[in-house]
Amino acid sequence: MIPLSSLEVSIYLFIDEIHKYPDWAKDLKLIYDYHKNLKVVFMGSSVLDIKKGASDLSRRAIIYNMQGLSFREYLKLFHNISSKTYTLQGILQHKVNIPEIERPLLYYADYLKKGYYPFALEQDFDIRLAQIINQTLENDIPMYANMNVATGRKLKQLLAIVSQSAPFKPNMSKIAEMLSVSRNNIADYCLYIEEAGLITQLRDNTGGIRGLGKVDKIYLDNTNLIYNLASDSSNIGNIRETFFLNQTRVKHNVISSADSDFLIENITFEIEGKNKSQKQIKNIENSYVVKDDIETGFLNVIPLWQFGLLY
Repeated sequence: MIPLSSLEVSIYLFIDEIHKYPDWAKDLKLIYDYHKNLKVVFMGSSVLDIKKGASDLSRRAIIYNMQGLSFREYLKLFHNISSKTYTLQGILQHKVNIPEIERPLLYYADYLKKGYYPFALEQDFDIRLAQIINQTLENDIPMYANMNVATGRKLKQLLAIVSQSAPFKPNMSKIAEMLSVSRNNIADYCLYIEEAGLITQLRDNTGGIRGLGKVDKIYLDNTNLIYNLASDSSNIGNIRETFFLNQTRVKHNVISSADSDFLIENITFEIEGKNKSQKQIKNIENSYVVKDDIETGFLNVIPLWQFGLLY
């Protein structure tokens, strides 16, 4: 038997919503430097505030950005249905098989509306999500970027424009005119909203380096946000593309395609409804039609819901 005194004992401290504590990053640095055996796990719902504090902890803490639930994770958490993850190539080769599901589209439709956030299991999901959006736009971002309240309201208007688009192709001058702000500020506004987890900016490959291309389209971060913000004004094409981008970007660099919708590792993807033809990509090598409202695929036609099994 090993004496207890010879074992190295670790003590854990768990802190939730740490961003609400003044000078939290400074105090964590002191804890790290003076309490070597103390393991600290901290969490916060304000992405921007965590990023701001993380710069002070760059050599001390590992920061994880929690992606929302994939369709696969939603099936397990909400319905106790298990599925393994699939690679992109596995999906394109029609290897997806979930024996417990006969009609995946029934679950998929619910996921689009309220499956991305775990707190959808609780009551009043739509109200809570709307409150989080308002808190982010009217408080978190203005505080992070030293904006006034009026500018925070402009951010809310900008998000409403994106939510009702099909999808949104940014015209900085036109947006600036609609919001009565300087054109030079729009790119910064979009960046703040993106860092806060409310939108995703799809770039092209003109920069040659990941993330440096020109912004081609702007999407809401996930489909739950579309249904919450746009409601009856939501565009079905926007919903389809948002789901595809949201689920694939976790493991892949997704850029816009000059010939179609998306490009991943030199594979072209066209996102369509079930009755659309392959006319747009018929002359493009290594291309696939991703169709909504179909249960199974064939040849180069892939069901849209299956891309929710990537993580």
